[in-house]
Amino acid sequence: MSTGPDSASSSAPLPLSRSSVASFPYKLVATDLDGTLLRDDDTVSVRTREALATVTAAGAAHIIVTGRGVPWTRHILDDLGYEGLAVCGQGAQLYHAGEHRLLTSVTLDRQLAGLTLAKIEAETGPLALAASRDGLDGEVLIGPGYRVLDGELPAVFIDDPAEVWAAPLNKVYIQHPELDDDALARVARETVGGLVDVVMAGAGVVEILPLGLNKATGLSLAARRLGVTAADTIAFGDMPNDIPMFAWARRGVAMANAHKELKAVADEITASNGDDGIAVVLERLLLG
Repeated sequence: MSTGPDSASSSAPLPLSRSSVASFPYKLVATDLDGTLLRDDDTVSVRTREALATVTAAGAAHIIVTGRGVPWTRHILDDLGYEGLAVCGQGAQLYHAGEHRLLTSVTLDRQLAGLTLAKIEAETGPLALAASRDGLDGEVLIGPGYRVLDGELPAVFIDDPAEVWAAPLNKVYIQHPELDDDALARVARETVGGLVDVVMAGAGVVEILPLGLNKATGLSLAARRLGVTAADTIAFGDMPNDIPMFAWARRGVAMANAHKELKAVADEITASNGDDGIAVVLERLLLG
C-alpha cells in the first residue's frame, strides 16, 4: 500500500449510463459496513446504491465485509435486497444472504480466551466483557459494566460473567473504565498477541479473535468461491480492523472519517460515509 494517498472530493454524482460506462477495472468490490457503506443513520444512500448496481451490471461482484456477526448483519442485508455472500464477524463467518445460510464459521477457543483475559487483566485491572455466540441466531451477551453504544441491536444482558463461556463463541469484546480504545487494544496486543488476535473495530469496540483470523482471511475465502483474486479487488473501509483487508486487496480506499491507522496504509482517501465516499470512487472508475 502506498503511504501517500490521493484524496477524492465529494462532488455531485457523475452522470452514468450504459453508453458512458467504461470497462470497470475490478472484478470484486469489498465494502465494510459501519462507517463505510452505511451512513450514520444506518442507511445506504440512493447514490451509493446506484453506483454499486452499475458496478455489478458491469460484471463485478459486491461483497460486504463486516465485523458484525450474522445476527447483527442480516437485517441490514435484507433491507438492501442484498443476496450475495457476506463476510461477517471479522472474517469468522461466511454468510449467503440470498439463502439465509451460514456457509462457514470459526469459533474462539473458550479456554484460551479465558487465559488471555486473565493475562490482560493482570496488566490493566478488571475489564468489562461482552461476547458474540456462534451461529445464525447467536446472541450477543453483555456483561456487567459493558457500555452498549448502539442500543437498537439485539443483545442479552447477563449478571454473571461466567455465562459468557457457556456456549461456542466467535469473539469476545473488552472495555476498560479508564483506557481508551487505542490504548486498550495496544496493551492487549502486546500482552497476548501471540495467543489471539486483538482488533479495534469501532468506538468502544475492542475484540479478541482466534489467532490469524481477520477480514482478509474471510474475504479471501469468499473470493475463491467467486473465482476472483486479490488482484481483482478494491476494498473500502474506515477502521484498523480493515488494515488486513487493505493489505490483501489490490487497492484500499479509506473513508474521510477513517481512523488514522487505516488512512496511513490506504492507497486513496475518499469522501466520508455520509458524503457518498464509495460512490465518488466507483463513479470515477466506471467512467474510466
